[in-house]
Amino acid sequence: METTIEVQGVAVPAVGLGTWQMTGRECVEAVSDALALGYRHIDTARAYRNEREVGEGIRASGVPREEIFLVTKIPRSDAHADRVRASCEASLADLGVEHVDLLLLHWPAPHVPLGETLGAMSALRDAGRAAHIGVSNFPPPLLVKALERADLLNDQVELNPYRPQDELLALARERDVLVTAYSPLARGRVARDPTVQEIADAHGKTAGQVALRWLLDHPKTCVIPKAATHERRVENLGVFDFELSDDERARIDALGR
Repeated sequence: METTIEVQGVAVPAVGLGTWQMTGRECVEAVSDALALGYRHIDTARAYRNEREVGEGIRASGVPREEIFLVTKIPRSDAHADRVRASCEASLADLGVEHVDLLLLHWPAPHVPLGETLGAMSALRDAGRAAHIGVSNFPPPLLVKALERADLLNDQVELNPYRPQDELLALARERDVLVTAYSPLARGRVARDPTVQEIADAHGKTAGQVALRWLLDHPKTCVIPKAATHERRVENLGVFDFELSDDERARIDALGR
């Protein structure tokens, strides 16, 4: 079973580590441990205030930088062109890297023309500071407008069995755009869901693993669950050795309706 998602000729690791609300030594150790376990996709953001720790974790892991798909995000408060550049340079300095693999606008910024923001991000890509650019939390109509203004790899959104994002996923398939699912386990709700748990029991898996497998069965979709413990990081990687039936997927689909 494939462990990467290919979009626009780019191979993106299907399961990444989300670092929202991770700080200090916990963040350093989480990133280092995740990379030691085999994760190769790390997600952070300027707003998380943990880029220095993420960078330290990468260096502590000993995994070569070129093997890691590293993502960070520009706050919408920095959406003006001059601040886009400054935000990116500050992120690179804190991460201790020459470039990120994916640079996102964290949230739509209605106070700034979209073309201005995306133009500045495109210039950073052209300058080699970001291999690819994208957006986050963009609903389908706004993503269409963004794609008219720049070549984008990704839209990162909240996506889980209770927030299925069908329209966005259809658009992503049509336009060859990667969808990254954050909060894929619905902040613990999945683990308490009797339908998901029943399916998990049938496979000898956890409810979280089933939810991640369901998400990865959607085309052009990767997941970045936060995992604060070693055991949870191991668990979240254990989603490539089983398959859901059409009936099981349909039962999970129904949870979002």
